[in-house]
Amino acid sequence: MQLILIVFLGALLGFLYGSYTDGFIFSTNICLFAGLTLIMPSLFKFKVREIALMWQYKGLMLKGFVVNFLLLPLFAVGVGLVTGDLGIAAGLFLLSVLGGGGMVMHWIKRSHGDTSFGFLLLFVNLVAVPLSLLMLHLFAMYTAPYFGIDYDETITIRRFAQPVIMLLVIIPFVASRIILQIKPLVTLIEKYKKFISQGSIFIILFYLFGLQSSQQLVEVYDFEPELFYVALIAVIVFYALVVAASTWIFNLNSPQERAAYWQSVTRYITLALVISTFSAGTFGVSMLLPIMFAYLVQIPLSVVIANRYMPEFD
Repeated sequence: MQLILIVFLGALLGFLYGSYTDGFIFSTNICLFAGLTLIMPSLFKFKVREIALMWQYKGLMLKGFVVNFLLLPLFAVGVGLVTGDLGIAAGLFLLSVLGGGGMVMHWIKRSHGDTSFGFLLLFVNLVAVPLSLLMLHLFAMYTAPYFGIDYDETITIRRFAQPVIMLLVIIPFVASRIILQIKPLVTLIEKYKKFISQGSIFIILFYLFGLQSSQQLVEVYDFEPELFYVALIAVIVFYALVVAASTWIFNLNSPQERAAYWQSVTRYITLALVISTFSAGTFGVSMLLPIMFAYLVQIPLSVVIANRYMPEFD
């Protein structure tokens, strides 16, 4: 509930700030900020030697990969095409190819999943961000004609792939390896990790919803208010499919499969929101809608799953 309030206040106050001022102009520095405050701390407990777990659980790794990069994107494409809006479809698709997130380790621990394997999966999902961007690019190429929109691949997604990978993957990982050598700093960050995470989420949302481009959501609401309802329903349907499929595919009696289950059920929403700011000009500002509503669906859904369907693991 506290995180939902932070998300709501960050988005609302940022949007109001943009409405009554000239708003922010987008800078890639927000990606660096997100990488260092949200992604880097989650990599502290990842040990390079744990990569060996990939071989030990290669069958589960393959199953998780198929779910996260084949099945879930297919769900997103199916639901997205029905919406009739490229922006909403692209937002859903971006969510579908970005697994894990800042809260995923909390839910893995909450259900007594294998945290070592969970950290490995989280790391693999971050390393797979280039694949996620490539899939978004292919999605745009093949679905834009369906929506009657021209997609110029030379000036769209490829232009921001390199800075996203550098700022959200490479720099956070290198920084985590360096900071691990400074034990007092690691202890301090771990002690206040929750406050750092929640504070950074608030700042990121305030900034992103305070952008000049985000004010176009007012125009969407004025001229196509139905897109808000369409986006919300699409997100609910998408998550229902994700939970149903993940519950059926993963064996929740296994600690490792519970870790893989949460990596599928939870999407990296904040990372999706950051990336979407680069591509809203391509897909339309409505791309922000499903990502925004994902906060309202995923967090309560995760609480319900953890409390109602996994109490035996407490």
